[in-house]
Amino acid sequence: MGEPPVLTFPAEYNAAADFIDRHLADGSAGRIAVIDDQGSYSYGELAERVNRCGNLLRDCGLRPGERIAMLLLDGIDFPTVFWGALKAGFIPIPLNTLLSEQDYIYILEDSAASGVVISDALLEKLQPVINQVNTLRTIVISGERKQDYPLLSDLLPQASPHLNAATARPDDIAFWLYTSGSTGRPKGAMHKHSSLMYTAICYARGILGIGPEDRCFSAAKLFFAYGLGNGMTFPFSVGGTAILMAERPTPEHVLRVIEGQRPTLFFGVPSLYAAILADPAGPGRWNLRDRGLRACISAGEALPEAIGRACETTFGVPVLDGLGSTEMLHIFLSNSPAEVVYGTSGRPVPGYSVRLIDETGADAGTGEIGELVVQGNSSATGYWQQPEKSVQVFRDGWTWTGDKYTRDAQGYYHYYGRADDMLKVSGQWVSPFEVEAALVQFPAIQEAAVVGAQDENGLVKPRAYVVLKPGFSADEALVASIQDFVKHRIAPHKYPRWIDFVPALPKTATGKIQRFRLRA
Repeated sequence: MGEPPVLTFPAEYNAAADFIDRHLADGSAGRIAVIDDQGSYSYGELAERVNRCGNLLRDCGLRPGERIAMLLLDGIDFPTVFWGALKAGFIPIPLNTLLSEQDYIYILEDSAASGVVISDALLEKLQPVINQVNTLRTIVISGERKQDYPLLSDLLPQASPHLNAATARPDDIAFWLYTSGSTGRPKGAMHKHSSLMYTAICYARGILGIGPEDRCFSAAKLFFAYGLGNGMTFPFSVGGTAILMAERPTPEHVLRVIEGQRPTLFFGVPSLYAAILADPAGPGRWNLRDRGLRACISAGEALPEAIGRACETTFGVPVLDGLGSTEMLHIFLSNSPAEVVYGTSGRPVPGYSVRLIDETGADAGTGEIGELVVQGNSSATGYWQQPEKSVQVFRDGWTWTGDKYTRDAQGYYHYYGRADDMLKVSGQWVSPFEVEAALVQFPAIQEAAVVGAQDENGLVKPRAYVVLKPGFSADEALVASIQDFVKHRIAPHKYPRWIDFVPALPKTATGKIQRFRLRA
């Protein structure tokens, strides 16, 4: 994958100056930075919005270092608020738009947010929470008027279009991202100013070869780490274009944007790719190469080999699976356009070091299962107000991912599941992901999740939860056929003893399956 990049940052470094202001200085003010559901915006227009937003937050009486929560749908106001807050010296915190009322109370109180900017369509979700958070002093609405709260669209023209970037250093905290909650309560990962450009150079340039001509469309939303890079920092790092869609990323919505805006890079998650393959309208309309696309990217969960291969056949372009995390900000293991090995997460992205640690604490050998740990300068500095969990995850310069992997002789990494998802069946370790990958090869299955369950003797065996493709019905004959199918593809002791047919799997908003809910 090439040599690791050599990255240096000046002693004073505010990321907004690098991602936004630099394009004005190099003559790119007229280039299109953002296309959203309402229109397009040049880098010059975006820079002015960013400056005005930073000033209006200061005008509201907020103090440097205070947290600004963002409950925003994907659109021009997201980068406006994110970069405006960051440039002015505040700490923006993008919030998952699909959380519960109790989660919002927890995050807003945990972060002690002083302000919040909310999309009008989401105010109803947050309204019951607002009065319960004592630290909130500033509430601004993005969109149409809701009650008596001020509108961002009214405040921006009143604020000054000139803003000097707040003094910051590369390792100063710039923004927080709360973990997706796939294993419990969200945790606030604190990220540095330099981390954004580090991921852009290591992954977007080093793996994807991104350039100013690229148009990036991420079905994964901006509020979490994967989408933040795909749909904002990656294109902004090179003067490219971010294509943003506020709607839920169904196959129909995604195809409409691809046909209308012609992205060159598309970023999705395995569940979306599976839904596209199951599109009742047929795969013929999904030849994306004819629409100008040069690559698809997948992350959020491991991409099963069968889905990856089927997608490349359908789309006409490769699908690059990779592994990233909120703690590392973006992808650090990846396939590359020139070397795609489906069924793997690829190899380490230049700029990152990866190890596998076995149960004894030693480095796992080739083909041996170990817990994956990673080292790279995009790592979060820790979790806000959670010192014990910070020590568990961030140790001696390495970040412990909680993912189980093996490494083959060619250096490719094969996913086996979360450490707490692994099953001991008949005295042997079983990877839920391996069973799931076999299940989704069955013609009737769209998605599957596997957890451990006890049989009548109290022994743990695999239990599968299955979503069928349209047009298929569940019955005992189908269960038997699925079990027999799996037995012939992986070791017989790994087949699911029970199969439950469900309309949908529980997931985080990032597309990760919440297996702990299936175990409950």
